[in-house]
Amino acid sequence: MNKGKGSKDRIVPFPQTFKELLAMHADSMKKKQAIYLFESSWKKKYTDRGIRKILAKYSEKAGLTQNLSPHKLRHFLLTWLKKQGIDDTLIQPYSGHESRKSLEVYSKLAITDAQIEYNEVINRFPV
Repeated sequence: MNKGKGSKDRIVPFPQTFKELLAMHADSMKKKQAIYLFESSWKKKYTDRGIRKILAKYSEKAGLTQNLSPHKLRHFLLTWLKKQGIDDTLIQPYSGHESRKSLEVYSKLAITDAQIEYNEVINRFPV
C-alpha cells in the first residue's frame, strides 16, 4: 500500500494461504539484499510498463482476448466480488474510492469483515 493513482493508498486483499508464500519471498529478497520486495532481474523496481508487459504475457497464456491492465484486473476483482453477493460496505475499503457519509461508521470494522468475506470466496476467482 503506497499512494497510488490520485495519491490514495490502496489496500490489497489476498487469501490467508498467500501470507506464508509472501513471507518466504520477503525473506528471500532480504537475504539477497534487495531494495524492493518485487524487483526486476536488474535489481530495479518494476515500472508501470513492465507490470503491463507481465500482465500481457499472462493474459495471453490464459487465453484472454482483451489486454489486461492493473486497473482492469482490480476492477474485475471488485466487480466479481460484488457479483458473489458481498456487500458494498465490505468491498468499499478495497476500492480506494472515497467513503460515503453513511458508510463511515462501518469503516473500522469493514476491513476485518471484508477480509473474512474475501477469504471465503477468493478460491472461486476465475483467473
